[in-house]
Formats: sequence, C-alpha cells, structure tokens
Amino acid sequence: MSVVGRERLGVARLLMVLSSLAPLFVLMAIRGNSMIPEAVFVGVCAGLAVLPTLFLLWRVRTARKTNDRRDLTAGRVEDHRNHVLIYLFATLLPFYREDIASCRDLAAMAVALAFIVFLFWRLNLHYMNLFFALFGYQIFTVGAPDDDNPKSGKEGFILITRRKHLNTNDRVFAYRLSNTVYLENGR
Repeated sequence: MSVVGRERLGVARLLMVLSSLAPLFVLMAIRGNSMIPEAVFVGVCAGLAVLPTLFLLWRVRTARKTNDRRDLTAGRVEDHRNHVLIYLFATLLPFYREDIASCRDLAAMAVALAFIVFLFWRLNLHYMNLFFALFGYQIFTVGAPDDDNPKSGKEGFILITRRKHLNTNDRVFAYRLSNTVYLENGR
C-alpha cells in the first residue's frame, strides 16, 4: 500500500532520506578510497551522516516544542518490519566492493547512491531510519478510515511508534515529522 498524497515538505523529506542513509556514509568513511584525499572523503561522509540526522532530531524537537500533533484514526494497517531488510539491501549491497580505485568506480558509486536516494524519495521511504529501529520503534503504513470523519484525514500516513500492534480504528496522537510521516511517543 502506498501512502496517497503529495508530500509538501520537500527539503525535510530529502534530509530524512539522507538521514536514513547515515549508516552507509559511516561505512563509506571507514572503507575510504584511493581517489579522494582521506580528510576530504571522511569529512564529506561524516557530514552526510551527521547533518541530516541532526536535522531529523531537530524536526522531532520542533514538532514537540510547537505541539505539531495530529489526532489520527487508523484505517487499514500494514506492519512494515520487512522494509528493514529492503532498506539494508538497498543501501549496503551496492557498496560492498573492495575499493574505489578509479574515476569510473567513483562515478558508479555516485550513480548508485543517486538511484537509492531517488527510490527512497519516490517510493516515500524517507521514514526508514536505523535510529528509530535502535530505539524500539515500529513502522506502520496506515490507510484512512472509512468513517467520513474530516478530522481523520482522507489520506494514508506512516506511523512510527513503539506500539507492537496497531488495529483499525485505533486513535493515535502523533507528532508530524512530514506531511505523511508521524511519530508517536509514550508507548
């Protein structure tokens, strides 16, 4: 099930995609390469790992501080634990090579990374983040309820929560991280 609707927080969404790729950038920094000076390569990789993740933390903090919460009602619910496997293969497998030894290797890596960012962006997978998994959060795709309630919304959304289960018609009070991604605390 895809989340319907247009995500209007484009920069936030892009930074969330880059934040989800933070483990990849850490691995790339550790592996290094023979094309770019060590300090530059490690600095760029560290920046790509840390800055988007700091943005994500800032977005969560801002949503809490401004009480940017929504009262949502769950329609059809899908558990997406299997997306973690997709996430791991999509981000790590293309870069499991020994070394970036030529300009072609560097270009191939950059194109593969661009494909991954595009796919995460286009498929609305910007909610995939290792940090959510580390802190015990689950990810659910939630469809709009069939109750004709204008406050529930007519579009689906992604819920990041510590709940182990989410049922149809459950009410959720969650912070808005983007127009389609919500974070529920306290469970």
